[in-house]
Amino acid sequence: MDNNLQDAKVKIGTKQTMKMVEQDLAIEVFVALDADAKLISKVSSLCRKKSVKLTEVATMKELGKVYGIDVGAAMVAVVNEDS
Repeated sequence: MDNNLQDAKVKIGTKQTMKMVEQDLAIEVFVALDADAKLISKVSSLCRKKSVKLTEVATMKELGKVYGIDVGAAMVAVVNEDS
């Protein structure tokens, strides 16, 4: 996958996702329901606080596959392309 395309549209992983939400750059967050419960709770709370749409996905494997990576992803942030 082209890294520039990936970086421009989504941030994959917990640290990157949380950072994007905290900086008001995330448009939507996808979270895997089989991720760590504490992580799900933390990102859910932050998304509510920042009014970011939160979409649940069944598994980390499924979420990773959607974004073209070979490993599972706990969460993904879709970011504003202008950011």
